[in-house]
Amino acid sequence: MFKIYLVEDEKNLNDILVFYLKNEGYEVKSFTSGLEAEKCINKDVHLWILDIMLPDLDGYELIKRIKKHNENTPVIFISARDKDLDIITGLQMGSDDYISKPFLPMELVIRTRKLLNRVYKQDNNNVLINNIYKVDYNKRLVYKEEKIIDLTSREFDFLCTIIKNKNTAMSREILLNNVWGEDYFGSDRVVDDLVRRVRKKLPNLRIETIYGYGYRWCEN
Repeated sequence: MFKIYLVEDEKNLNDILVFYLKNEGYEVKSFTSGLEAEKCINKDVHLWILDIMLPDLDGYELIKRIKKHNENTPVIFISARDKDLDIITGLQMGSDDYISKPFLPMELVIRTRKLLNRVYKQDNNNVLINNIYKVDYNKRLVYKEEKIIDLTSREFDFLCTIIKNKNTAMSREILLNNVWGEDYFGSDRVVDDLVRRVRKKLPNLRIETIYGYGYRWCEN
């Protein structure tokens, strides 16, 4: 799940944008002042969305500090001021996109989606889970910080199954059919052993045990 920090001092607009971004599936934290946002500059997030005109610390000052912490963090600027001047200034300071007020909330959502997909190269064959593990379905590989995590074929199949059924309780029988195949005959306790191995290799993956039934993956 992508994590986004939004800085917008107009409370109503702030609330609306947060609603739309969360509805798209993003984790969003919002601020109504530059000084409030500045306290979180050292946090690693996937995207900052900054209003340029803020009552205290403006968007230009914030982007300087964001880029100083991590120059690769993408930034979208929001402004109601002179569009041409702000676009040029914003690009010079490292912004990746610009949206001028007034705008429809879905326009920001679409720009956000395209920017995140471009920067983090997200597509249907790759997924980032818990902001830590990258799963490449085509290559059947899992990475953590570009380092490959060694999974067996069944461990990878199990991982794919729970990812595609996020927050869904899955019985041992269903997991057996998905991972071992419907022709498997034997104890369903092999699922427990498989989960134990996956938990050991992917300790940041939250796999909940549903006692007497099976397992469920819940993304943090």
